[in-house]
Amino acid sequence: MELSKLLERIQILETIGNPEKEVSALVFDSRKVTQNSLYIAVRGTVADGHSYIASSVEKGATVIVCEEFPENLDENITYIKVKDSSKTLGHLASNFYGNPSGKLKLIGVTGTNGKTSVSTLLFDVFKNLGYDSALLSTVEIRIGDEKIPATHTTPDVITINQILAKAVEAGCEFAFMEVSSHGISQNRIEGLTFKIAGFTNLTHDHLDYHKTFDEYLKTKKRFFDELNSEAVVITNLDDKNGNVMLQNTRAAKKSYALKTMADYHGRTLEVDFSGMLLNFNGKEFWTTLTGKFNVYNLLLVFGIASELGFQQDEILQAISILKRVNGRFETFKSDGGIFFVVDYAHTPDALENVLDSINEIRTKNERLITVFGCGGDRDHSKRPEMGNIATKKSTLAIITSDNPRTEDPAAIIKEIEAGVEPQNFSKYTSIPDRREAIKMAIKFAEPKDIIVVAGKGHENYQEINGVKHHFDDKEVITELWQLMSK
Repeated sequence: MELSKLLERIQILETIGNPEKEVSALVFDSRKVTQNSLYIAVRGTVADGHSYIASSVEKGATVIVCEEFPENLDENITYIKVKDSSKTLGHLASNFYGNPSGKLKLIGVTGTNGKTSVSTLLFDVFKNLGYDSALLSTVEIRIGDEKIPATHTTPDVITINQILAKAVEAGCEFAFMEVSSHGISQNRIEGLTFKIAGFTNLTHDHLDYHKTFDEYLKTKKRFFDELNSEAVVITNLDDKNGNVMLQNTRAAKKSYALKTMADYHGRTLEVDFSGMLLNFNGKEFWTTLTGKFNVYNLLLVFGIASELGFQQDEILQAISILKRVNGRFETFKSDGGIFFVVDYAHTPDALENVLDSINEIRTKNERLITVFGCGGDRDHSKRPEMGNIATKKSTLAIITSDNPRTEDPAAIIKEIEAGVEPQNFSKYTSIPDRREAIKMAIKFAEPKDIIVVAGKGHENYQEINGVKHHFDDKEVITELWQLMSK
C-alpha cells in the first residue's frame, strides 16, 4: 500500500525521509517485521516499542512511526513522529485494510457481564434472520460459518481490522463484537466505526488492572464518549450506571429495562429450567434460555435488532429458536435425576445472578450445590464477596480452584473463605483439586438436586503455573457421572 494513502487522516507532527514508499505490512511487534513493513513503536505496560526500532530496521522495516525519533537515523528509512502511537495504530490499521468497520454495521457490546452472551446471541439471531455476520467474542471469532480461535476478549486492533476486512470480502453486512475494558484502555478499538453500542451492566471486576471501580467505570464510559453522532447507544436503565454511560456521548440514546419504563421494556411471565415465557414491548414469546440475566441479554438483543431496522415480530421469532450460549447457563440432566448447570460466572454479580435464577425456579425440595473458585493473579477483593454469595445462596458450596495461574490455590481459597459469614460456616467445604470437588458434589447429590459448576464455562483448560492443562467442566461432569453411577 502507498504510504501516502496509509497516512490519510493521521495527525503527523514531523516526517524525516522519503514519504513515497510502498508498505507491505503493518506491525507493532518487532518479531513480526518483514521486508518493507511499517513498524509502529507503541509504549506498552511491560515494554516500550521504541526500544525495538533498530531491530525492526534490521529485519526489513522501511517506515517507522514513533513518538520520539531514535538518536541514530538511517537515511534509507522514513521516520514519522506522532503524538500517541497507540491511538495512531488503530487509524493506520483501519486505513491499511480499507476501513472495513465503515463498510459493515459494527455493533459493540460492553459491560461486566453478558458481553459474550449478547454478542453471540446477536450473531445467532441474525443467522436465523438469514444474514451472514461476523462475531468477535471471548469464546470464538466467526465469519459466517468459518470459525477462528479467540485469544483475547478484544483482539489487537490490527487483527480486528483483518477480521472485519475478511467479513466484508465474505459479503457480511453485520459484525458483533465484545468490547472489553482492557480493549478500550489499550486503544484496541481506536479507529473503528460503531453503528450501535450496547451497555449490559457494571459490577465488581478487573480491579487488578484498573485499580479502582471509578477508573473501571470511566474506561467503560470512554467507549460511549468517543462514538460519533450517527451511532446509537442502548443502555440498561436498571443498572445504576446505565445513565452514566450516556452523559457525554454524541450518539442517539435508547434504553431497555425490566423495572422501569424504557424504549425496550421486558417482563417475565413464566420461568423454569426449560425456558421462559417473556413479554417484550407488549409481545409474548417463548425462549429456551432461562434466568433473569438472560431476560436482560435478550432484551438488549431485541433492542439492537430493532434499531437496525428489523420488525419486532420477526426478531422475536428469531429469538424464540435460539440455543444457549456455550458455557453460559448450560443445563443438562443425568440419568440419575441430578440437574447440572455449567456457567462462566466468575464475578460476584454473575455468580449471584446464576444462583438467584436457580433459587427462583427450584421448589426448595431440591438442594443447590455450588462448585466454584476464583482465578489467580486477578482481583483479590472479589474473592471474599464470592465466598459470601455462594455460601449464603447454596445448600452446600464447595470452594475449589479455577485457574490458579501462578498463585497457590490454597491461598486463593483462604481469601474466598474469609468472606463466609459465621452462620454459613457449616454450608461449605474446600477441595483445591477441581476434579475432586466436582466428584464430591456428585457424591453428595441426590435425585432432583442441582449442581452448579461455575467460573470456567466454555474454557477447556485449567492454567496452573503458566501451563494450560486440558480441563472441561462438562467433560469432567459426564466422565465422573458415568464412573460413579456404575
